[in-house]
Amino acid sequence: MNIIQLDENVSLTRDLESGTEKQQDSVQAIIRKVREKGDQGLKDLTEMYDGVQLDELFVSEEEYAEAYKDFDDRSLDALQRAIGNIRSFHKKQIRQSWMTTEEDGTMLGQKITPLDYAGVYVPGGKAAYPSTIMMNVIPAQTAGVRNIIMTSPPNQDGKLTPAVLVTAAELGVTHILKAGGAQAVAALAYGTESVPRVDKITGPGNIYVALAKRAVFGQVDIDMIAGPSEIVVLADDSTRPDYAAADLLSQAEHDEMSSAVMVTTSRTIAEKTKAEVETQLADLPRKEIAEASIKNHGAIYVADSLDEAVEAVNELAPEHLELLIQDPHALLGKIRHAGAIFLGSNSSEPVGDYMAGPNHVLPTNGTARFSSPLSVDDFTKKSSIISYSEQAFLQEADDIAAIARMEGLEAHARAVEIRGKGEK
Repeated sequence: MNIIQLDENVSLTRDLESGTEKQQDSVQAIIRKVREKGDQGLKDLTEMYDGVQLDELFVSEEEYAEAYKDFDDRSLDALQRAIGNIRSFHKKQIRQSWMTTEEDGTMLGQKITPLDYAGVYVPGGKAAYPSTIMMNVIPAQTAGVRNIIMTSPPNQDGKLTPAVLVTAAELGVTHILKAGGAQAVAALAYGTESVPRVDKITGPGNIYVALAKRAVFGQVDIDMIAGPSEIVVLADDSTRPDYAAADLLSQAEHDEMSSAVMVTTSRTIAEKTKAEVETQLADLPRKEIAEASIKNHGAIYVADSLDEAVEAVNELAPEHLELLIQDPHALLGKIRHAGAIFLGSNSSEPVGDYMAGPNHVLPTNGTARFSSPLSVDDFTKKSSIISYSEQAFLQEADDIAAIARMEGLEAHARAVEIRGKGEK
């Protein structure tokens, strides 16, 4: 982990893999097979890529029941507390349809309608990500989506892990497709004999999932093309190096491509944090992954002032930003670009990942400059409502026709004028 002095020559951006031509061709072939072969194509591809022969594509009631037998009460309590916190937060995001009426009788408004179907992709295999399920399913449910189809790749025994199944059951998800990769995305986007076509696909995945989501965008909506996880820790003289190092490693252990960065005004803190990272790495179970992340995509930048440090943070536009400084609240107004902002030493990034309530599906790779966390809004659509009275229409008809003719659209102008003449 290099310590770098910030100056005008330091580049803070990084280029991420967008998929090789071979990967893109493979994804297109997978999508074609699912569209042509439907359920059988899904089964064939699951056997090919996951080594699993599936008799049934969807999780059975017996599998749900079995999962609870293998799940301990302490873990269930933690899940239920997290579900409650996440639901409470997302309920505050609900928007209402609205209508205004003018004195001339004009009525204008906006109608908010939930999507009919949402598809949630959850990474699987040996890994279990109950937090991904909660963060994608809860905003969809809160928005009013009635049909949620979850999909996750199975283990070698053709089943999903108990943590995944119990979390889904606690949320009331009853349709779980046992498939992953580009084939699962294709099934959600186009539908098969047993998989309904959805309106939107959300959830993270590997490069093949990302490429598949990009390929089907337009056929369906998607949340984002998520890149590797990122964290930026903003530090000053008051920062505890052991806290900072632990938080940097909490992101580094996700993936070799994850980015863990500190920006600090103190070279002393920079050096102590670097040493702490090396110490804490020693007995980390996912040491190889975290070590590769820190080596290739980690850095500590030293700024001459807090203003310079904040400027660097805004340029990085990180997925996660921790303000581990003396007075984080005072600095909040200067932060323009970040997916989630964690204030103070008690608000470590995992608090947001699992329990606090705000969504942890966040913009990555600098896209926090223009995009936001997943929310209830992502599972609704808005329709404009327009109702003109005769009085209002006649007052503005000539202006409407004039603008239409500016654009060379004579039929538009005549559609207004024919009403102004009172013709039937």
